[in-house]
Amino acid sequence: MSREALKLVANNKKAYHDYFIEEKYEAGLVLHGTEVKSMRLGKCSIKESFVRIENNEVWVYGMHISPYEKGNIFNRDPLRPKKLLMHKAQIRKLVGQLAEKGFTLVPLQVYFKDGRAKVEIGLARGKKLYDKRQDIAKKDQRREAEKEFKIRNL
Repeated sequence: MSREALKLVANNKKAYHDYFIEEKYEAGLVLHGTEVKSMRLGKCSIKESFVRIENNEVWVYGMHISPYEKGNIFNRDPLRPKKLLMHKAQIRKLVGQLAEKGFTLVPLQVYFKDGRAKVEIGLARGKKLYDKRQDIAKKDQRREAEKEFKIRNL
C-alpha cells in the first residue's frame, strides 16, 4: 500500500505527553454519512477522548465530529460513542492487557486510509508528574542544542 493514501484528520499530541505508548493498533471507524463528510473537511477532535471495550466490542467516547453544515436532519450527535472495528483476536489480546494494572486505551490519530476512516489507538501506561518533567527537560535541551547548532553554522 502506498503511503500517500493516508490523509490525517486529527492528531492527539496530548496522549504522548500524558502516557507511555506501549503498542499501537489500527481500527476501522463506524460512521454515518454526514459524519464522514464532516471528517473529510477536517472537523474532528480527539483531545478528550478515550477507548473502552464493552461486550467484546471496542468503542471510542468523547470523539467530537462537528455537524456537517449541509446535513440538516441527517446530522448525528457530535459526541455520540463510535464503534471501532477490530479483529476478535486483537480485542481478546487487548482485554488481557487492560486487565493489568495501569493500562488504558487512547486514540492517537484519526485518518483516512484508501477512502476508509481509521483510528490509531495506543495501549498506554500513565506517566507520573516527574516523567512529564523529564520529557519537557529533554525537549528543552534538544531545542537549545538545535539553536546553538544553527547559530554556529551561520
